[in-house]
Amino acid sequence: MWVFAWYTGVMSMKILIATPLFPPDIGGPATYSRILVEELPKRGVEVKLTSFGSVRRLPKGFSHLAYFLLALWRGRDVSIIFALDPVSVGLPALFAARILRKRFFLKIVGDFAWEQYQNQESRIKNQGKGSVTLEAFQERNFDFFTNVRKKIERYAACQAEKIVVPSEYLKKIILMWGVPEEKIHVIYNAFEAVEVSERRDELKKRFGIEGPVVMTAGRLVPWKGMDGLIGIMPEIIAARRGAKLVIAGEGPERLRLLALAEKKGVSESTIFTGRLPQEKLLQYIKAADVFALNSSYEGFSHQLLEAMSIGTPLVAANIGGNPELVEDGVNGFLVQYGEGEELLKKILALLDISDLQRRFARAGEEKVKSFSKERMVAELVRIV
Repeated sequence: MWVFAWYTGVMSMKILIATPLFPPDIGGPATYSRILVEELPKRGVEVKLTSFGSVRRLPKGFSHLAYFLLALWRGRDVSIIFALDPVSVGLPALFAARILRKRFFLKIVGDFAWEQYQNQESRIKNQGKGSVTLEAFQERNFDFFTNVRKKIERYAACQAEKIVVPSEYLKKIILMWGVPEEKIHVIYNAFEAVEVSERRDELKKRFGIEGPVVMTAGRLVPWKGMDGLIGIMPEIIAARRGAKLVIAGEGPERLRLLALAEKKGVSESTIFTGRLPQEKLLQYIKAADVFALNSSYEGFSHQLLEAMSIGTPLVAANIGGNPELVEDGVNGFLVQYGEGEELLKKILALLDISDLQRRFARAGEEKVKSFSKERMVAELVRIV
């Protein structure tokens, strides 16, 4: 029925987007929800939106109650309530959908419970002693609060009519939650490339950086593997005099990483930029000779697509959703996580071989074209 209405230009479906972030907030949910607000009406779907940002100033607990009431009020006349995470907005939106008897959809881009577990102070201070992989996390019991978080996100997922995930890897994780496979739909996120017109040498001069530059970016958390890159910097500097490592991002690991750089004797060659606005982050990536993503977990990495889109050759750990974006030896290198010698070898190869850099850059730019917002929204419309 609503497909007929689309062709006749009459709105017949209305969705409430329940999002943790919306512009001017930055982050994946903000970008995703903005695209849906702009693009779904063009396909015959009317959109309403409620952002957790409107209640975030309230004390924890009260903010979630207020968000539930907001979703209950704004969801009265919609057909679907679509939550963009399973916990902060997902659980309140689910309760609202049940009371209103609305269809409930859910987007999951990671495992909130696992991330919170990894971020606990004891895990940060004792990196590697309490760490657990995302896959192993699904099968084990933990402390009370971690188990509660696991139960909340799994409950929300099992109650959803349909679940959207941005990679086949995350589909496998959600299957481990006990969710039927027919509920889960892999829809790759859209990526909107931004042109950086300056040349690499111009940007290096602007940022006051000389010599070969290895760049990485992301929240400074244990699973991002920033320590592994710092660990091989002495060898990179020995092989390529004047090499620099640029780390963009903020997070709880910052002080530990600063101390590690000092211990390794590379503090003067390691640049911590802090959190950067998107435009400046892309300029730093363009200034780099190699972009390295040494994570032990990635669901769907926008950083890899950003590097591809502006022609910076990349090396990434062969984990999570990375192999769905990077074809080893075609548009980048994939290395086994934790294999420092292999990571070092591939970075040095990219610093040396200009033909390889150009080949990866061309293939990466082609890969990025397949992640259009039109494709993403069309696939979402097909499942509603």
